[in-house]
Amino acid sequence: MTTGKTPGAESDPWAGRVESGDWDAITAEADEYGGALLPQLLTPEETVELRELYGQDALFRSTVDMGRHRFGEGRYRYFETPYPEPVERLKQALYPRLLPIARDWWTKLGRPAPWPDSLDEWLRMCHDAGQTKSTAILLRYGEKDWNALHRDLYGDLVFPLQVVINLNEPGVDHTGGEFLLLEQRPRAQSRGTATLLPHGHGYVFTTRDRPVASARGWSAAPVRHGVSAIRSGERHTLALVFHDAA
Repeated sequence: MTTGKTPGAESDPWAGRVESGDWDAITAEADEYGGALLPQLLTPEETVELRELYGQDALFRSTVDMGRHRFGEGRYRYFETPYPEPVERLKQALYPRLLPIARDWWTKLGRPAPWPDSLDEWLRMCHDAGQTKSTAILLRYGEKDWNALHRDLYGDLVFPLQVVINLNEPGVDHTGGEFLLLEQRPRAQSRGTATLLPHGHGYVFTTRDRPVASARGWSAAPVRHGVSAIRSGERHTLALVFHDAA
């Protein structure tokens, strides 16, 4: 298990939860499948508090009706900055853990890895490039809602990993609603995975594409993500994207 600690993890409960993960195993799973389950990042009480924010209009910069845009069914809202404390703390704690994976992937693909050591510096680079809109998302799905396969790119500057957290308890608050990944491998059929996220747990996954071994070395496999239909109940998720939008 990786033992290096992010500074401040001892006094920051969200950073401590991030650090509780076996990051060698998480990295290996992300390398193999393009996604990996993370530890419990939010307590049950925190998930309730975040779900209850959905109706507070002043906290959000925009709302998207997925059915209207043919993205699926359901709605999601982009948080305005400054973010609620759990959102900001988790983004800050996750970024340095995801950064080595991102740099390794882009090195394998022969691409420059532009991401600095700190999230704040990276977001300043996004803002300097005209990507100034906040990208943390609170999503709400009801019965029969779903999310079409897509990628969250938002501009030229992209961080290749993002995280989603289930704010409800599967089997109690909702049935269905599996998190989906679809990977198109070079000269091969697509590969899909479905993961039912435990309550409060995170899942890290590919934003755009990732390296896969090929006869010529490493090739980029495009990846899209989505959510299967909610069969019953209601499902909320928090999505953490590590680049801002144009």
